Amino acid sequence: MSRSRRSVLAVVLTLVLAVFVGAAGAQDVKYWREDSTITPAPELIRFNDLLADLADKLKPALVHVRVRRAGGRDAEETNPGEPRRSTGSGFLIDPNGLIVTNAHVVEDSDSLQVRLSDGRRFSGRVIGQDDRVDLALVRIEGATNLPTLPLGDSNRLRVGEFVMALGHPFGLEQSVSFGIVSRKGAPLTVAAPGFDFIQTDAAINPGNSGGPLVNMAGQVVGVNSMAARNGSIGFAIPSNLVKLLVPQLVDKGKVEWGWLGVSIAEIGDDDLGRLKLREAKGVLVKGVMPGEPADQGGVRAEDVIIALDGTPMDAPRDLQRVVSSTPVGKRVRVVVLRAGEQKEMDVTIGRYKEREKSTR
Repeated sequence: MSRSRRSVLAVVLTLVLAVFVGAAGAQDVKYWREDSTITPAPELIRFNDLLADLADKLKPALVHVRVRRAGGRDAEETNPGEPRRSTGSGFLIDPNGLIVTNAHVVEDSDSLQVRLSDGRRFSGRVIGQDDRVDLALVRIEGATNLPTLPLGDSNRLRVGEFVMALGHPFGLEQSVSFGIVSRKGAPLTVAAPGFDFIQTDAAINPGNSGGPLVNMAGQVVGVNSMAARNGSIGFAIPSNLVKLLVPQLVDKGKVEWGWLGVSIAEIGDDDLGRLKLREAKGVLVKGVMPGEPADQGGVRAEDVIIALDGTPMDAPRDLQRVVSSTPVGKRVRVVVLRAGEQKEMDVTIGRYKEREKSTR
């Protein structure tokens, strides 16, 4: 080998050796610190394990709902006339394929596909829907012995209690978020019939709709329904309201809400003298719709309703809740204060109609 070739080879070998030595040296340099002796407190380890185990236990009953709707003719649509597709969540309450979800997830659907946690897909059909509360039931055929989630008692739920929200937000599979019950009170929708919805800071994002809100016992205490625009809080339909509505949705395909036909308001301190009241308690009747149940029963504007069917009425939401959940056609005793004088009358509860959202 010539002297020039030997020189080139020596340079190449030197460079290769330098690279390997440099790489080995780089591996010895760490830009972070590791300490295997650091461990969480035993209580936190147990809590983490319990949360993870609970999520694993719940996921088999969670379903992914895919919806196809006919294309509209809206000029703002990117592809007018093309089918529109969306997704949502739901959960099984019956081993033969009865699924709870939101009405807005399945409304106006041409076809439904339900995917189970094990990957199986089934065609679904809506068997009941109530837009006022945003609840719907979907049935799938051909599946048996499916895992289900139990419904708990939402009345026992306390503000500050831990809850988990499950669903498929943004199409992501089997997502779980964790938080607390922030509040129990009025939902975002004006037409909701006086029931206290569950407010939570557990993340409820698009696609979570219809999924379960679960307590630490693994019981469904709510159905995730909506979120505030800033995304910081979400609302869920309480499980006790779901229990009230499911039988009607199965039997009739809809919910028949009670109806009085009055516009109502809270009583302010400045109303006491005019209404001859001792305290700001009861429900002020601002107006009565002609020919509706309240009008036929003798209720008048400026009456103050203090009891209905034996239940005291302290505020408008009390009246909304009791009237809404009273069977249509039932005759109830209404107690009012009229110019400070107590009067009683019988009123037959009518049926709520969707076009009458502004009154109760």
